[in-house]
Amino acid sequence: MMYAYRTLLALLCLSYGAAAQNALSIPPVLTGTTFNLTVQTGSRSFYPSVSTPTLGINAGWMAPTIVVNKGDSITLNVINNLNQKTTMHWHGLHVSPKNDGGPHQSINAGATWSPSFKVRNNAGTFWYHPHGAGQTDPQISRGLAGFFIIHDPLEQALAIPHNYGQDDIPLVVQSKAFDELGQIMIASNMDTALFVNGTLHPYLDAPAQVIRLRLLNASSLRSYNFGLSGGQSLYQIATDGGLLDTPRTLTRLLLSPGERAEVLINLSGMTGNTLYLRSFGSEIPEGVYGAAVVGAGADTIHEYEHNMRNGADFDLLRINVTAPTASPVTAIPATLVPLIPFDPAQATHFRSIVLDTIRLLPADVPNRADGPFGINNKTFDMDVINETVQLNTTEIWTIKNHTLVAHPFHIHDIQFNIIQEGGINLPPGKMGWKDVVVVRPGDSVKVLTKFETFADPDVPYMYHCHLLHHEDDGMMGTFLVVDSTKTGIRDRVPAGPAFRIAPNPAHNQVTLYLEQDLHENRQITITDLAGRQVYTTGSDRSELRIDVSGWPKGVYFLNVTGKQGKTTRKMTIW
Repeated sequence: MMYAYRTLLALLCLSYGAAAQNALSIPPVLTGTTFNLTVQTGSRSFYPSVSTPTLGINAGWMAPTIVVNKGDSITLNVINNLNQKTTMHWHGLHVSPKNDGGPHQSINAGATWSPSFKVRNNAGTFWYHPHGAGQTDPQISRGLAGFFIIHDPLEQALAIPHNYGQDDIPLVVQSKAFDELGQIMIASNMDTALFVNGTLHPYLDAPAQVIRLRLLNASSLRSYNFGLSGGQSLYQIATDGGLLDTPRTLTRLLLSPGERAEVLINLSGMTGNTLYLRSFGSEIPEGVYGAAVVGAGADTIHEYEHNMRNGADFDLLRINVTAPTASPVTAIPATLVPLIPFDPAQATHFRSIVLDTIRLLPADVPNRADGPFGINNKTFDMDVINETVQLNTTEIWTIKNHTLVAHPFHIHDIQFNIIQEGGINLPPGKMGWKDVVVVRPGDSVKVLTKFETFADPDVPYMYHCHLLHHEDDGMMGTFLVVDSTKTGIRDRVPAGPAFRIAPNPAHNQVTLYLEQDLHENRQITITDLAGRQVYTTGSDRSELRIDVSGWPKGVYFLNVTGKQGKTTRKMTIW
């Protein structure tokens, strides 16, 4: 505890030693169809006489903004110049599992990963960041987070700001914890230092007209209750997955980690004025990280009560209003784009996801506010598939929170409609398109979605809590999207038995799913590239788990022989 107080004292000195004095950094823009993204180390002097190790993409700190158009076919070359593995996830994008950048697409030190795909999302504000098992928080907190902006013709035709960095401003908001030596701390609840676009104590010179702010909460833990000093209105025009049908007039906008929103602010006639983008933490609901209270009794978050940001109102960005540009936008549009939500009547599958504390060891006494946490009584395992979804099905997922802290729940690949919160039914389109939903303590939500376009019998997508150290500690699961109209079996001899392997590639364990003739005894053998047999067994079960944790990395051939013949498939151990 003494260390905590010393750290707090140092943070107080560092955080309040300067007013808003640094011009807001605007991330550089990358355009085109081929993008080279070099992940590298760096250092910054956030505080006088202190050098802090950092990470960045194409620079030593933070990441450029990728700007593409719907329909583009793009290639992203992610070059890992770190001395450790990384990954790169395109958060919110509708892409195949092999291009998604989850923990199954690990990029070794010195290697390059080059996913190529067609941009299918409508216009919106997305982002990209590492998603490696156990490394998401350390790498994002040290700088690996960038915007991924998509345009389309409907959005481009709207009378809203479109000039990046002038009246269309990206704002990635993060809180960080620093130790007494000025180094970024990971999984710390003393996140008192506030950054916008990697800038400490930032100010923005903005023209006296309508401006567009693209808000991204890329913090490890903290939620922000955005609003303007003086109570001026925000006009929300987009959620996680894209534009709304009409602007929503707000004075507060609560965003938790992983969530995005686009808002318009009308600064017309305000030349020479100053206002502040703030977080009104005193109004954040109990249980949401950043509120005055999270937990109860013995179940509280370590050091939470010592963090002066919790339950407090504070400035994020000073806005100095300057002269308008030559062709300003001066009015808030009445309408935006059509929003056609999914139809609940089309739902044919229903799933229950329970967020709860979990015992990792028999002696564990879980803290309902501080963990450890799991999903459906499990923690993440790279070699386990938690759910299997059929392609082209519409599903309703009910997500229940049995803990004392709110969890922002993210599903990869898809956008969804929130149709119920706290037992109250909502029209499917009311909340817009979302890929993160905040589930408050003791609450439940229902989301409606459809799994389209991509199926893969081997490589899964992820769902998880977007509080980063919760994710890194195992509050995450996997789901396969499979196409029941196809075998999904490559390298198959037509007469042989049908089966699939997941995950593939695998690391510690692979599961063999035998899809027909479930009571037939079949012979399973695995050989390496040299033809040497490394595994053999007989089985009449529909599922067989094989421990591969000690196997050399490489390509193997899995053979299943039954009364119909023999089927051979490739599998990879990494």
